[in-house]
Amino acid sequence: MNAKLIFKTVFLIVVALLLVLMGMNNKAQISLALPPLLTKAFFQPAAIMYVGFFGVGFLSGTILTAGGGKGGSGGKAKD
Repeated sequence: MNAKLIFKTVFLIVVALLLVLMGMNNKAQISLALPPLLTKAFFQPAAIMYVGFFGVGFLSGTILTAGGGKGGSGGKAKD
C-alpha cells in the first residue's frame, strides 16, 4: 500500500474522532453572527457548528485539490 494514502486515512480518522469528542462535550447553545449574510444571529449547539465548519472545510479542500492529475489519454497515438 501507498504510505501517503495510509497517512491521509489515519489523519482523517483522527480528525473525525476529534469531532466526536467535541460533539460529546460541547452541548451548550452558541450564536453565530454573519451580518452581511444573516440578518439575525443563528443559535445552535456548538457540536453542530463544529461538524458544519468541518464539512465546509473538507468540501473546500476537496474542490481545491481536484483536477490536478495528468491527462493520460490526450497524447498522440503511435502507428
